[in-house]
Amino acid sequence: MSLDLTRVLPHARIAELPNPYFGKVRDCYDLPPTDAAPEGQRLLISSDRISAFDQILASIPWKGQVLTQTARYWFDATADICPNHVMAYPDPNAVIGRRLQILPVEVVVRGYLAGTTSTSILTQYKAGKREMYGHVLPDGLRDNEALPQAIITPTSKAFDGGHDEPLTAEEIVSQGLLTQAQWDEVSGYALALFARGQKMAAERGLILVDTKYEFGTDAQGRILLADEIHTPDSSRYWIASGYQEALENGTRPPSFDKDVIRSWVVARCDPYKDPLPEIPPEMIAQTAQVYIDAFEAITGQSFRPDSSAATPLDRVRANLAHWFA
Repeated sequence: MSLDLTRVLPHARIAELPNPYFGKVRDCYDLPPTDAAPEGQRLLISSDRISAFDQILASIPWKGQVLTQTARYWFDATADICPNHVMAYPDPNAVIGRRLQILPVEVVVRGYLAGTTSTSILTQYKAGKREMYGHVLPDGLRDNEALPQAIITPTSKAFDGGHDEPLTAEEIVSQGLLTQAQWDEVSGYALALFARGQKMAAERGLILVDTKYEFGTDAQGRILLADEIHTPDSSRYWIASGYQEALENGTRPPSFDKDVIRSWVVARCDPYKDPLPEIPPEMIAQTAQVYIDAFEAITGQSFRPDSSAATPLDRVRANLAHWFA
C-alpha cells in the first residue's frame, strides 16, 4: 500500500465541542445526556500522536485510525463477555461512549514474563524478586517465557499526573479503591477478555503477551469496559512463528508495537534526561507501516485509509458538526 504520509491528525482541538480534555493521544469532549445515556456521553478522538517516555515523540500518519478501528474490532468481538462503553463511531478516528466514572485501578493482564521498564515483571524477576502484585512466580523462568497462568498486575490509576503504583488484590479492597464484589467482577472480566484475545490472536498467528484494561461504572452502577482494547498501544503482540527461536536464543521475539520508534530514540539519547532528537521522515514512515501491518495482522482485514476531505481534521470536523454547540 502506498501511504500518503502528509495526512496527519496531530490534534483534534475543536472549539465548538464542549468540555475538552486533551490527553497524550486522545482529545476528548463531554457531550450532553441522552435517553440512551442519561449519564452523558464521552467523545474520544484518537489523534496521530505517539507518546513514550512521558512525552510526545511525533505524529504518525494513520495511527489514530488504526487504533480506533482495532479497538472497534475487539469491542465487537468481546461484547458477549463484558459490556463496553461504545455507542457510535461517527468518524474513523472517533468513538462516542457512555460517560463513565472510571475506576481508580488500571488492570494489566500478563501471560508471559516480559517487559522492559524498571517496574516490569521481567526486570523485577531478573533482579531476584519472585513475589510481585500479590503473585509468587516460580524459579527457573526464562526471559519471555509463558507464565504458568495469566496473572493480573494492577496499579493505581493516577488521575492527577502522578505515577501509577503497583497494587495487590488485597490492597485494592483494603484501601477502598474497589469493593470486593467490584474487584471480583473486574478481575473476572479481565481474565476472560484476555483469554478471548489470546485465542483469537493465535488464530491469526500472533501471541497476545500482555494488555491493559480500564473499566468504569455507568449511572446504574454497572461495570463497563472503557477506553480501548487489545490495540498496539495498549497491548504487546509477538509474531508466533518467530517466538520459539527467540526464546531459545534469549532474544526479543518479533513484535508489532511502538518499540520500533522507542528503540530509535533510546539509541540516540537518554529520553528521560536529554532533549529528543527530531524523528526523521523514514522512521515516521516505518512506524506508520508497523501500525497498519499490526491492524491487518490482528483483524484479518485490509486497512482502508479514509482520505475524504482536504485534511483529517476537516473530515473529523464535518463528521462531528452535529454535536457542535
